[in-house]
Amino acid sequence: MNYVAWRMLVGDRTKYLSLVVGLTFATLLMTEQGSIFVGMMRRAYSTVSDIPAAKVWVMDEEVQYPEDLKPLKDVDLYRVRDVEGLDWAVPFFKGSGRARTANGAFQAVNIIGVDYTSLIGAPAHMLQGSVTDLWQTDAAIIDDAGAIRMGGVKVGDTLEINDHRARIVGVCKVGRTFSSMPVIYSTYTRATDYAPMERHMLSFVLAAPKPGVSDEELARRIRVKTGLGARTSWEFCEKTLLYYTKNTGATINLGMTVILGFFIGLAIAAQTFYSFTIENLKHFGALKAMGATNAMLVRMVLLQGTITGAIAYGLGTGGAELFGTIATRTTVLVAFHTPPQLLAGVFGFEILLVALASFMCIRSVVRLEPAIVFRG
Repeated sequence: MNYVAWRMLVGDRTKYLSLVVGLTFATLLMTEQGSIFVGMMRRAYSTVSDIPAAKVWVMDEEVQYPEDLKPLKDVDLYRVRDVEGLDWAVPFFKGSGRARTANGAFQAVNIIGVDYTSLIGAPAHMLQGSVTDLWQTDAAIIDDAGAIRMGGVKVGDTLEINDHRARIVGVCKVGRTFSSMPVIYSTYTRATDYAPMERHMLSFVLAAPKPGVSDEELARRIRVKTGLGARTSWEFCEKTLLYYTKNTGATINLGMTVILGFFIGLAIAAQTFYSFTIENLKHFGALKAMGATNAMLVRMVLLQGTITGAIAYGLGTGGAELFGTIATRTTVLVAFHTPPQLLAGVFGFEILLVALASFMCIRSVVRLEPAIVFRG
C-alpha cells in the first residue's frame, strides 16, 4: 500500500511539484526570517558572549543591555574586590567615538578598554598580531569586519580618535554588534582617552568566583554588599534579549513574516493536496471496495503528506542556509544564525502545516463510499 500511495502522489507531476514548491517556499521563509531574527539577537549581546572568562558582570542596577551605559565610580571596583568568594575583578570600558583614517575619512566606532595587566576582555580570536601587543605605545586592535568597513585598515596603520593616536597592531574576529560599527580594542586607560570625557568612565566590572562558589552566588553577594547591579553573563544576555524583544520592531516585523510564510504554505499545500485527493477519489474508492479499511487509507494520505513535507523541509532549510552563507560572505551587515532549536521549531511547524493540509483530504477519504468506483 505504501508503494501505491507513492505512485498516486507522483502520478500527476505538475500537482506534485506545485505541492513541493509551496511547502518549500513556506519552509524557506520561516527558516530564513527566523535565522535573521536569531542572528540579530545574538549581535545584541555579542559584547557579553565574546568574553567567556567574565562569569559575572557588575553594572549600575538600571542598565538594561550592553549599550545602555551608566558609568560606575572608580571606587566601585575596589568595593567589588572586597566581596567574599571573588577570584578576580577587573575594570572594563565600553564607549563610542569617531575615528579618522589616514585619508581623512571619519567613521563611528565602538571603543573597548580592557584591563592593562590581565588583558581580560581582549579578543580571543586574533587574525593578525597578538593581544599582548596592546602593551605597546598607542596600540589598538580592530575587528576584521570593521577594518574592511573603514576602507581596508591594516596592521601598521594609524587612526586618530578624539585627537589621540591609535596605532593598529592587530586584527581580530569578534561577534558583530547590533549597530554593526567597527570595534576598537585598547587598554582601559587608553580607551578612556579615546572616548569623550565624562565624570565617571568605568562602564562595567568583570568578575569571576573562586572555585566552589557559583556564578549566581557571587552575583548575589555583590548585589547585597555593594548595592550595584550584578548578573551572571547569561542573565545579562537574557536581560538584553528581553529588552530588544520588547522595545524594538524586530520581533514583530520578522515574526509577521514567519507567520505569513506559514499561512502561504498552508494555503498552497491545502489547495493542491485537496485537489490531488479529489482527483484520486476513484482510486481510493477502488481500494476501499477491495477491502481497504479507513485506517489504511488514512495512513496512505498521511504517508503522502509526510513524504512531501520531508522533501520540502530539506529543500527549504537547505535553501535558507545557502542564502545565509552567500549573504554573510557578501556583506557584514547581514545577521544570520540557524541554531538547532530553530530547525526543530520549523520542523514542528512543517508537521502542523502538513497535518492541517491532510485533514481535509482525510475527511473526504473517510466519508468516501466504495460505490463511487462504479459510477460513470
